[in-house]
Amino acid sequence: MTESTYRIQGATGEWEVVIGLEVHAQVTSQAKLFSGAATAFGAEPNTQVSLVDAAMPGMLPVPNRECIRQAVRTGMAIKAQINKWSRFDRKNYFYADLPQGYQISQLYHPLVGEGAIEISLDDKNPDAATKKIGIERIHVEQDAGKLMHDQHPTRSYVDLNRSGVALMEIVSKPDMRSPAEAGAYLSKLRTILRYVGSCDGNMDQGSMRADVNVSVRKPGEPFGTRTETKNVNSVRFVMAVVEHEANRQVDVLEAGGKVVQETRLYDPDRNETRSMRSKEDAHDYRYFPDPDLLPLELDDAFLEECRQSLPELPDAKRRRYEKDLGLSAYNAATLTADADTARWFEALLAEGARIQKKSEGEVAKASANWLLSELYGALNRLGKSLEDSPVGPEEGAELLALIADGTISGTIAKQVFEIMLETGDSAPKIVEEKGLKQTSDTGAIEAAVAKVLADNGDKVEQYKAGKEALFGFFVGQTMKAMQGKANPQVVNELIRKALS
Repeated sequence: MTESTYRIQGATGEWEVVIGLEVHAQVTSQAKLFSGAATAFGAEPNTQVSLVDAAMPGMLPVPNRECIRQAVRTGMAIKAQINKWSRFDRKNYFYADLPQGYQISQLYHPLVGEGAIEISLDDKNPDAATKKIGIERIHVEQDAGKLMHDQHPTRSYVDLNRSGVALMEIVSKPDMRSPAEAGAYLSKLRTILRYVGSCDGNMDQGSMRADVNVSVRKPGEPFGTRTETKNVNSVRFVMAVVEHEANRQVDVLEAGGKVVQETRLYDPDRNETRSMRSKEDAHDYRYFPDPDLLPLELDDAFLEECRQSLPELPDAKRRRYEKDLGLSAYNAATLTADADTARWFEALLAEGARIQKKSEGEVAKASANWLLSELYGALNRLGKSLEDSPVGPEEGAELLALIADGTISGTIAKQVFEIMLETGDSAPKIVEEKGLKQTSDTGAIEAAVAKVLADNGDKVEQYKAGKEALFGFFVGQTMKAMQGKANPQVVNELIRKALS
């Protein structure tokens, strides 16, 4: 663990930045927290609203077991304390997108207590320093609806589809000290949520957003007054908010002013934060236990079920890839940074091992290199994601098997892969139909080698005089003469023999 050296250079000296994040993550579930209404993204306005969500008289909330389960699993994934007894509270405030006039949340007795997340500022460097960021709590609460101000020239409309959707509020401790640390924390948290399956992490769709708390102080002094910038919806924007807001506060303090504890809004177009309202305290919301809901009591069987359902998490998976599969730290970190990438790689690995009748460790390096260079390169060129890849893990494994058993060379494999992307045909079919099989026919290769050496007598003399770098030239010319179909190992052996 290391302390950040990030400082803001002010006119009166150095300033340290103190950052805490409150992340609102939409729980992955088919229904809302207290009703059976659907939660799908992109539905027509007000088509996913139950009588409970609309706060009709006499409608009572009933907790959704799956939402509670997902929050508990998230807590377990960060090794947090799981509270067997927790309670829901009413947070009272008036706003047009909140039909009840209060939000059901958990202020005093949250479902999940303290935990931690370990971050690295350079995941691809195995020697990079790491830091633990404390998690203060995770509680579950309802989301509000959404006001739409662009539908009518003089009126605002309200869409209650999100009203009552289950959120986990994941509150960090003020342990971050730089924009990079805040970005690394948010990225790592999103990765964990996606691995667990408790939130899809799609910040552009609003299913994960962060409230960014920032204050500044002279190093070693007590915490300063913080501001909270609400609903920031990307890792890059979170880092930008920290940088802008910290510099703004330093300017205020060095001009003799005071930082006001307030809620602010980030404008990404101008890269600045603006004041929204003064920051409320808990007593402003008149919290009290929700009389319609009994306390949540979790038994050991439920907790064990949650624990057993957890997948292998990214840190453990990365270590396994390095230790058991022999992958480089860079490749292991890249493959495990996203849950979908890791699943794709493991499907490729399993199919490759099956086809080649080898262990996963024996095919891992070639599989990782192909996925990260060839496949990702092609997808970037085509503007596609791994999910939309025209070539699946099974087809990729077939291509790699043809290289491994010497049926085709690496050069021919690139051609075959391009045809696979265009046509959707399998690698064995393309190789068979286009006659691309690699030849180990020594007679044909010997003839090609002899011609290359005869046509380049001057270079043969230079090679024999000590210019050994020309060996690669002879190999390249021979492969060109054989249209890339010659076995490179056989080519190398025959050229060495002819030149000796």
